[in-house]
Amino acid sequence: MAEIKGIDGLSVEDLRGEITRGGKLVHFPYCFSVIIMTFRRSSDIYLIRKGEVALAKGWPFALVSLFVGWWGFPWGLIYTPIALFQTLAGGKDVTQEVMGTLQYSNAPEGAPITAPPIVGDTPPRNPWTPS
Repeated sequence: MAEIKGIDGLSVEDLRGEITRGGKLVHFPYCFSVIIMTFRRSSDIYLIRKGEVALAKGWPFALVSLFVGWWGFPWGLIYTPIALFQTLAGGKDVTQEVMGTLQYSNAPEGAPITAPPIVGDTPPRNPWTPS
C-alpha cells in the first residue's frame, strides 16, 4: 500500500475536487549508494495543490541523491542525475494511476483516503502457494 501525504481528512470526492482545480499527485525518485551497490527508490505519494511548489516537498529526496547517490559504481553515476532531474522537475506525476485506482475502490462514500493500492505496489502472488 502506498501512502498519500497531504490528504489528511479528505474524502475521495474532496481529492477529486483538488485534482479538478489543478492539483496533482506525485512521488519523488531518489537513489543512494553503498560502495558498489546503488538503490533506486521512490517517496510516498504527495498531493501538490494548485499553487504549491512541488520542490518544497521534494527537496529532502534531492539531497539524499545529491549526497549519497553518486558513490555506487557504475549505477550511482547513472541513476543519480536521473533521480535529481526528475525530483527537481517536480517529481513523477502519478495522478491518473491513483485516480484510476480510486475509481474502483471499495471504500464507502465519504470515507477518508488512507492508503489506496497503487498498481505495481504489491509483489506478484506466488502461483505455487495456496490461496
